[in-house]
Amino acid sequence: MQLGIVGLPNVGKSTLFNALTNGNAVVANYPFCTIDQNVGVVHVPDKRLWKLNDLLSPPKTTPAAVEFVDIAGLVKGASKGEGLGNEFLGHIRNVDAIIHVIRCFDDENVSHISDRIDPEVDVDIVNTELLLADLKVIDKRFDKASRATRTGDKSITEEAHFLEKILNLLKSGIPARKFQLSDNEKVLISEYQLLTIKKLLYIANVTEDTMSDDLNEYLKMAKKIAEEQGTQLIPVCSKLEAELNELEPEERKSFLSELGLKESSLERLIKASYNLLDLITFFTANENELRAWAIPRGTLAPKAAGKVHSDIEQGFIRAEVVHYDDLVSVGSMKDVRDHGRMHLEGKDYVVKDGDVIYFRFHV
Repeated sequence: MQLGIVGLPNVGKSTLFNALTNGNAVVANYPFCTIDQNVGVVHVPDKRLWKLNDLLSPPKTTPAAVEFVDIAGLVKGASKGEGLGNEFLGHIRNVDAIIHVIRCFDDENVSHISDRIDPEVDVDIVNTELLLADLKVIDKRFDKASRATRTGDKSITEEAHFLEKILNLLKSGIPARKFQLSDNEKVLISEYQLLTIKKLLYIANVTEDTMSDDLNEYLKMAKKIAEEQGTQLIPVCSKLEAELNELEPEERKSFLSELGLKESSLERLIKASYNLLDLITFFTANENELRAWAIPRGTLAPKAAGKVHSDIEQGFIRAEVVHYDDLVSVGSMKDVRDHGRMHLEGKDYVVKDGDVIYFRFHV
């Protein structure tokens, strides 16, 4: 699962990406210092995994992960190719959800593309370009479908009517994620790979001394934007988070405690991103490794097995399932079996968050 980090140039996307991934994306005070997309894998914080680690003492423990993609800054006219817009919009088309970074800080040493910081204007530029890119795609498809209706094919006529509906909604400024669609229409629209249909989360990039909206008018504006759009906003000081990443775990914990925080903003962001994609976690445990796996909510057992290995999905026989809470309460896999807490599930079992699963399969 990939989340694309987007925004105007010089809002702090690459700094955030580096803080998230301990990466080495170029950070510089000029537009388009990022040209090629940077991809980083981030482990998902999960206390349950480390509780199981203490309980089972495996040789190796591996957390679940999501990928973040640092996408170069968009500018006004990106949908028409400005600022290499076509290439950058193509990168966004490939991700599963969007993390939109809003600049909420003043710094005379960091230029702004319009020489004036205004979260409302900045957000509108990016969102408008995504909307215009979708309009371009749907307009082209509608034109093609309209001409093809002359053949009398009923399915083409239905698609043309649907495309006209989508076109009118986009023209009225409504992003595709806000459309009220039937299940059948959701399947149809997924074929168009629209940018505005992707789930969205806002990040307000702030300075260490302006993390409260009482001290930051830009942050107050950004929160209002997120509320109006019905999405979440997380304030992050990217520079501070990058510094925190350089500390040892105990030092980091102590520093956060001094700030009155239980977790870093980045941990909140990773968890929020995980929830944004509607993912859950299941665990596998054997003599070699304890591992957490990220899957979409509602995944059936054979598909979950396929995350571990395609051969297991193809040869799936059954899943031996124990829930995390039951395993922790009795203390060991042997006791789970002795107490009848393990249950056998077939191909129609929907994996639940916190399941610990051993897959039986034939080669």
